[in-house]
Amino acid sequence: MILDCSKYVGPCRCGREHTLETKKVVVEYNALDKFDQYMDEVGLSGKRAVIYDTNTYNLPTLRHVRADQEIVLNAEGLHSEKGMIEDMMRQLDHPDVIVAVGSGTIMDFGRYPAYHLGIPFVAVPTLASSDGFTANICSIIIDGQKKSIPMQAAALVVCDLNVVSGAPLWLTVSGISDILAKYISLADWKIARLVAGEYYCERVAALAQEALDMMISCADTLRRGGAPDFEAMTMAQMLSGLTMQLLGNSRAASGAEHLIAHLIEMKPPRFENAHGIHGECVGVGTVLCAAEYRRMARKTPKARPFEPLSGGWIREKFGYLAECIIEENKNDVLASFEPQNIVDNWQAIRDIVSAIPP
Repeated sequence: MILDCSKYVGPCRCGREHTLETKKVVVEYNALDKFDQYMDEVGLSGKRAVIYDTNTYNLPTLRHVRADQEIVLNAEGLHSEKGMIEDMMRQLDHPDVIVAVGSGTIMDFGRYPAYHLGIPFVAVPTLASSDGFTANICSIIIDGQKKSIPMQAAALVVCDLNVVSGAPLWLTVSGISDILAKYISLADWKIARLVAGEYYCERVAALAQEALDMMISCADTLRRGGAPDFEAMTMAQMLSGLTMQLLGNSRAASGAEHLIAHLIEMKPPRFENAHGIHGECVGVGTVLCAAEYRRMARKTPKARPFEPLSGGWIREKFGYLAECIIEENKNDVLASFEPQNIVDNWQAIRDIVSAIPP
């Protein structure tokens, strides 16, 4: 399956003109056989720096793409942390384009330097484990806190299903979880539109729903014991990532469930021994949020003035992260709209929540 991304750009009924840095997405078996052709088709040339980690570099199913410079990072202990990425940047030998080959972590080692150097970035996913391959959002750890910040999106994504299909199934399930999370992120966004007047785009929401519907079908097939449809599962992740570019933020693809995942990944007090890759953590967050939404929907709300959480409570719960959290939430969105809006829109909110499965 080859996706020409130009069909998603241009003026929209939402009042904005949507743009994409990603020109083409290729999700096919033996896709790397035509890698140079795809590079030419999107106009990418010049000196290439290709970045791997040791696990990816040594994959027996991986065909290495032509490189003027190869950087192979030690996979042990590697994570998306600002200091680690900037250390790697010092190794770059003035490339014209950066190619990142691997999973979600390696993508951040490609998009971050590409953004700061002002050069194109190409993604070669080796796992269908998350929806970040077509995103322009970089989720990295800065001063101990996990932050999602705007960053470079891939001009080209080439995913060889020969490689993806050889990954352990639990990694594939992680990718499924990252897309089923759209049940929550879309509900969050629709409710925010109702109660806070937040900007909402039907076209982008429909694209996120398309990704969710594709993954629901794939997950149901797997649950019944059927063979995994790697092409559909991977393309669902690519479509979800495009929503982040179209909006310029992760609203359609990331909601309260991702905040739970980020909390786990930052390891505050009582989470020191928590572990799991991103999609797994998101999956846990999705289940927790679904249960909480359905519990709340059984109640009848009463409006009351917004009261911020106390600094003492935040410090006790979040330990070393507390001061950054307090600073980031000085202008809490909950203080920016009338609580009565929730009461007035309660039936519509219930209708939105009813679409979330138990």
